[in-house]
Amino acid sequence: MTETEKLPRTVGFWGTALFPVNGMIGSGIFAMPAILVAAVGNFAPWMMLLGALLILPLAWVFAALAMRFDGHGGPVLYANAAFGKFAGFQSGWMRYASAVVAVAANTHVAIAYLAVLFPALQDPMIGSIAVIAFIAFVTLVNLIGMRASVGTLGVMTLIKLAPLVILVIWGLTTRDPAVGFSLPEFSGFESVVLLTFYAYMAFENGNFPAGELKNPRRTIPLALMTTLAAVALLYMLVIWAYLAIAPDAGGGESALAAAAQEIAGQTGVIAISVAAAFSIAANTLNGGIVVPRMTYGMAEQGTLPAFFAHVSPRFRTPDVSVLFYGGVAILFSLWGGFAELAVASTLARLVTYLLSSLALPVLEHRDGERAPWWHLPAAALAVVATLWVASHADADEFQMLGLIFVVGTGLFFFAARQRPATEA
Repeated sequence: MTETEKLPRTVGFWGTALFPVNGMIGSGIFAMPAILVAAVGNFAPWMMLLGALLILPLAWVFAALAMRFDGHGGPVLYANAAFGKFAGFQSGWMRYASAVVAVAANTHVAIAYLAVLFPALQDPMIGSIAVIAFIAFVTLVNLIGMRASVGTLGVMTLIKLAPLVILVIWGLTTRDPAVGFSLPEFSGFESVVLLTFYAYMAFENGNFPAGELKNPRRTIPLALMTTLAAVALLYMLVIWAYLAIAPDAGGGESALAAAAQEIAGQTGVIAISVAAAFSIAANTLNGGIVVPRMTYGMAEQGTLPAFFAHVSPRFRTPDVSVLFYGGVAILFSLWGGFAELAVASTLARLVTYLLSSLALPVLEHRDGERAPWWHLPAAALAVVATLWVASHADADEFQMLGLIFVVGTGLFFFAARQRPATEA
C-alpha cells in the first residue's frame, strides 16, 4: 500500500495562503517599483491594481475549479477531467518545465543577494556550491514532511515581508505621501502592462497540493481571493512608499535598497538585501512543496509512471516526486545556458492557464450543472487574457515551447505504457 497510500490532510487556511503569496512575491517586488515609475510615473501603484484585475478572471476560474476537486494536481486534474489524459499531461508538463527552470534561476539570484552580507559568495565556485546546498536543503525539508515545509515557509515569509512592511510604514509616515496622480501616455502604459500580469503569476500554487489540505473546496477559493487582494495591496503600498521616499534613487533590482538607504542608511540596504534573498528563497521553497504534489497527482491519474506516487512510509511525503524535482533543479542550476528556456517557461505556464480556463465550462456543460452566472464570463475573460499575453511572445519563444511540447509528448507515450498508481 505504500505506493498508493493517500497523503494526510494537515494544512489549514493559513498554510494554504502561504503557497499563492510566495508564488506571487519573489524577486519582482524589489525591481518593479523603479521600472513602473520610470514608465508611468505616479500612476505606477495603480498599474498593480490593473494587473490584479487582469489576472482576476483566472483566479475566479481556479477558485471555481477548486470547488469541484479535492485531489492533488490542480490544473493537471482539471485538464485531465475535461479533455483527457494527454491534455492533462501537457498541462502538468508545461508547468513542471516552467517551475524547474525558475527554481534554478531564482536560487542563483537569491545567493547573489546574500553575497551583500557574505562577499565570499561572489566567487563563482562558492556561489555554485551555495546554490546546490540550498536546493538540497529545500529538498530535505520537503522530504521530512508537509508540516515542516509549511512551518519553514511561514518563517521565511515573515522574514521577507517584515522589512517591506517597515519600509512602507516608515516611508509613508516620515515622507510626504501625496505623490500625486496623473494618467500615463499610452506607450508607457503598454510597455509595462504585461509586467503587472506576470507579477501575479503562480497565484494558483495552492491548487496543486489540494489532497493535503483541510477542506480544500472551501480553503483554496478563500485563500486565492484573499491573497490576491493582499498581494495587490502590498505591491501598491511598496511602490507608493518608493515614490514618497526616493523615486530617482536607483533602478533595477537595487530600487528598494536605494530607497531603504535614504531612510536608514546601510542598515536599510542590508535589511532589504536580506528580505530579497529570503523572498526568492521562499519562492523556491514554495515551488519545491507544490510542484512535487503535481507529479504525485499525475502518477495517480496514470500520466506518469506509478513510482512518482510513492509515499515515504516514515515521513508520509511523496518522496520520489520530491527527490526527482530536487535532482532536476540541481542539474539545471549547473547549466548556464537555459536563458531561452527560462523565457519560454512563462509561455508554457500560459498553456496551463488556457487549458484550465477552457476546462471549467466544458466540465459544467458535460455534467449538466446549473452553474453561477459569472462562471462563463470569467472563463471567457480568462481565455482572452491568456491569449492576449501569449500574443506578445516572439517566434523563438514559440519554437522553444514547441520543443517542450514534443519532449512532453514523448514522455506521455512512455508513461502511457505504465499502470496508474491507483491500480498498482
